[in-house]
Amino acid sequence: MTLSTLHTGSRRWALAEGYIPSWSNGPEPELESHETCCMLNTNDEDAAVTLTLYFEDREPVGPYQVTVPARRSLHLRFNDLKEPEAVPRGVAFATVIDSDRPIVVQHTRLDSRQAANSIMTTIAHPLSAPGWARPRSGRCRCRGVHTPDTPRA
Repeated sequence: MTLSTLHTGSRRWALAEGYIPSWSNGPEPELESHETCCMLNTNDEDAAVTLTLYFEDREPVGPYQVTVPARRSLHLRFNDLKEPEAVPRGVAFATVIDSDRPIVVQHTRLDSRQAANSIMTTIAHPLSAPGWARPRSGRCRCRGVHTPDTPRA
């Protein structure tokens, strides 16, 4: 059994927190303050991914569209997203990530506003597929090799 047959990940993810500082302290692009969406596609086919950004005081923006090649990872800086519009600096936002194939998503931030840089990372929150739930017993018979997007044993 290969990783791709395990359907690693989920088709929908949420990053509830996002913020790109409006300035940086260090050489670009290495030490430019940024948010990154790290995506892993273990499938045998490319994953078509869309990102929609949500804000505190305005309507959502998106979809931003990217492809994560089969059996590859993609480290996408939000700073580089330009279409349908550039991600604003100095503004809080959240992101919903949708994929046509199961992927894994991790969120990373580099804040270089101070001379002592700060980096933060966390796994994104996978959003369950409609109708997916654990059995009433609380234990699954498949020994943990599934995700919300994987058929039950």
